[in-house]
This record gives sequence, structure tokens and C-alpha cells, in this order.
Amino acid sequence: MRIITLALAALLLIIQFPLWMGKGGWLRVADMEAQVAVANKKNMELKARNAKLESEVRDLKDGTGAVEERARFELGMVKQNEIFVQIVRKGQTPPPLQAPADTGATH
Repeated sequence: MRIITLALAALLLIIQFPLWMGKGGWLRVADMEAQVAVANKKNMELKARNAKLESEVRDLKDGTGAVEERARFELGMVKQNEIFVQIVRKGQTPPPLQAPADTGATH
């Protein structure tokens, strides 16, 4: 009787092995679920980045706001009949003034 019990216990362990350690076992499923969660998080971040880039491209194609903003901050340009005011703190040296660009037109 003892041999039958040991044989059945051994068979039970052999049957359980694929459930835990096999190709579709619980440990592998848990590992794959973690990998899917990481991939989903990365996809969400990339989708947010793509949406931001898409909105910037759309703004550059359709609107003048982004171009105007870049011209103001990167090139120091101002609109016609607009007054430019620059505040300089104590101890800070102001950047050199740029002369208006000559368009080459004669009147």
C-alpha cells in the first residue's frame, strides 16, 4: 500500500511540474504580465510624446503663433510699432543691442 501512495505522489508531482515551470506555467505567465505592463507604460509615454509633436507640427503648419514665439525668444524680433522693454537686474550686464536688419530696399 505504501508503494502505491508513493507512486501516486510522484505522479502528482510530475503532473504539477508543467503547471508551475512549463511553457504556459504560472511563473512564466506572471513574468509575461510584468513585461506587458512595462511595454504598456512605455507605449503610453510614447503616445503622449507623439501627440505633443503632432500638435507642434500642426501649429507650425497652420498657425503663426509658434513661429512668432520662436522669432521673439530665439531671434529677439519685435513686431512693427511694438515697443521692446528689457529689465536688467543689478550686477547683470545687458546683452548687446542688435541693429535692425537692412532689407536692401531703396525709396
